[in-house]
Amino acid sequence: MTILERLEAIEDITLLKGRRDRLVDTQDWVALEALHAPDYHGYNGDYPPFTSAAEMIAGVKVIMKDLRTAHHSHTPEITVHSPTTASGIWGMTGISLWQQGDEEHWFLATGHYFETYEKRDRRWLFTSRRLEYVLTKTSPGGIFPPPAPDRTTG
Repeated sequence: MTILERLEAIEDITLLKGRRDRLVDTQDWVALEALHAPDYHGYNGDYPPFTSAAEMIAGVKVIMKDLRTAHHSHTPEITVHSPTTASGIWGMTGISLWQQGDEEHWFLATGHYFETYEKRDRRWLFTSRRLEYVLTKTSPGGIFPPPAPDRTTG
């Protein structure tokens, strides 16, 4: 790859990540799913792994049903392995707000996303994501995370 091709890939992946954070926070599930390969795998220590983009969207819809969130990803370390594969590590900061009884509660998290990407049909898609927290803090009395979605019912 030329340096220009590598820089274009990095820019495309950076824009992909920015869209992902915005679409999660605005809960635009259709657009969010379109950013992920159908065979996507996701790992978040709070929940069982997701083994497809569709399963991830179905689960996140349930998990985030009563949450308002703000996700910020920053300080990317993107490695382009080939014209169609890349990986990245992103610093993250996120806050979740929810009503618990008569009180508003919050969960603040910092950590890193470890991601892989593939270029399919001329566009970059997420193929995997693993979230590792460095620091978390929950408001006094707050119960977080929300329960994992029941994957036994369809």
